[in-house]
Amino acid sequence: MKTCFHWYTILSMTDSRDYLRIQKAIEFIILARPSQPSLDEIAQAVHLSPHHFQRLFQKWAGVSPKKFIQFISVEHAKSLLESHKSLQETSHAVGLSSTGRLHDLFVSIEGMTPGQYKSSGAGLRIYYDFYETLFGSLIIATTDIGICHMAFHDDWDKAEQELITFFANAECFKQPHPIHQQGLSFFQSLDQPPSMIKLHVAASPFQLKVWQCLLSIETGQLLNYAQIAERIGQPKAARAVGTAIANNPIAYIIPCHRVIRNTGELGNYRWGSLRKTAMVGWESSQVRSND
Repeated sequence: MKTCFHWYTILSMTDSRDYLRIQKAIEFIILARPSQPSLDEIAQAVHLSPHHFQRLFQKWAGVSPKKFIQFISVEHAKSLLESHKSLQETSHAVGLSSTGRLHDLFVSIEGMTPGQYKSSGAGLRIYYDFYETLFGSLIIATTDIGICHMAFHDDWDKAEQELITFFANAECFKQPHPIHQQGLSFFQSLDQPPSMIKLHVAASPFQLKVWQCLLSIETGQLLNYAQIAERIGQPKAARAVGTAIANNPIAYIIPCHRVIRNTGELGNYRWGSLRKTAMVGWESSQVRSND
């Protein structure tokens, strides 16, 4: 079937290509952090002139590379962890703008039936396609109810095989679907609220509880695993929380990238630690660019 490009997809292709350079720059910044690399050094690492790189980075992040480095520091992350007592207090403490929205105002999660869960999607029709975003290539898959799978992948063949393997007994069709565009709306500027969306996921009751809790983490806020366990009323379940987060099937919309280690280190991420760093820094840049 001929692919139908949405205006957002066309515009974001440039953003995705830019992201590859941004990711390379972030990798260099992390490796060179003890020496506090200069703009010239970072630009040289991604084979751009300082002026071109500064303009590219400012366009992508909304802030300078120097400011961005502050937002991905351990010290900044620790300050967010320490100010988690209440969402209202956190928002006041870090100066979040009114655009720092709650995901759970726009997202609802519905678990698949036990039969669909155990039978690898038997009886479901799933529509999937690939898109370019601010954080790289993304596969989005939806049932007739809502998004069931959303993952970043540099290898589209592997991404497709992963989806088809997980939903082995479902009918899978590679074609665009209107719900895909609802998912892409979450990558817009924070000045533009995303579309209301439903997620239709295969999950245990505990996983659903954890993922629902993640939706309450506001843009620009970070929590650790123990804090999530406390929020769901199971303070001794931090390890189980970590496992549930690692199995999150909906990248970015269910914001597992906002959960970090209690040391302030961002830690691992299912779709790459550099991508997680980019997301955390980008979100902080968006909500604090006017501070």
